[in-house]
Amino acid sequence: MIPTFVIFLREGIEASMIVAMLLSYLSRINKREHFRDVYLGVAAAFVLIVLGGVGAYILIKQYDGSNVQTYFETTTYLIAAGFLTWMTFWMHKHARTMAKELQSRSDLALSKGTRLGLGVLSFQAVGREGLETMVFTLAIVFASQRQAQAPVHGTLLLIGGALGLIVAFVIAFFIYRLGAKINLKIFFRVLGIVLMFFAAGLLADAVENLQQLGWLSIGTHVMWNSSGAITESSNIGDILHSMLGYADHPTIMQGVVYVTYVVVSVSAFVAMGRSPRTTKRTLH
Repeated sequence: MIPTFVIFLREGIEASMIVAMLLSYLSRINKREHFRDVYLGVAAAFVLIVLGGVGAYILIKQYDGSNVQTYFETTTYLIAAGFLTWMTFWMHKHARTMAKELQSRSDLALSKGTRLGLGVLSFQAVGREGLETMVFTLAIVFASQRQAQAPVHGTLLLIGGALGLIVAFVIAFFIYRLGAKINLKIFFRVLGIVLMFFAAGLLADAVENLQQLGWLSIGTHVMWNSSGAITESSNIGDILHSMLGYADHPTIMQGVVYVTYVVVSVSAFVAMGRSPRTTKRTLH
């Protein structure tokens, strides 16, 4: 529940924030008649995301229990970790100029006299975040299915995702109503660091799969076995695994990959936040 809440909250805020800023700008220049075009673009993106996510899940489930599913899972873990890292650094870098870029692209679409441009603009914004969310959700679902209470986990994952979207939409509403008065710099900085721990856990899961497949033969020695105290299948173990990448019997390679990623990515992210160019990232 917690990982999908955070993922949907983060992605939902980014997507809805872009749409909110776009609507706010259209309202400011008295072009509210184009709101419908933006909404149509958002709706089209949602349809594509849902169909794509359901289709990918059904396709992968056909190979349940086979090595093919493990291949899919491992690939999904790696892609999701890459997306998490890329989007966190990208958002941190472009938050200050995002509003101006949106205004420029909106002006360009309006100057061409076609309403399709605004729909495409909102479709691209929501579609990009939705694609990332779909990959993250698939990765989390695959990881949760390893637990003993998979159906229960599946329900909680859906609840977490729904709550994350609700909170994201509430924040987006205030962005639309208050405009430049909202600064999300600290929010994205803290959430970015949290997501990097998610990504580290996904990378560790990918390493575990590669070692089980026999594709990675180094560092297979188990560092410890804490299943007697906290198992990954328990409620606490599942939360720790989702939040921090906890494993009750991790291998040396899993530990090396996890620690290396966290140290390098978090250090780079914090250093970027201290840069003079990123000290004033206020959304307009």
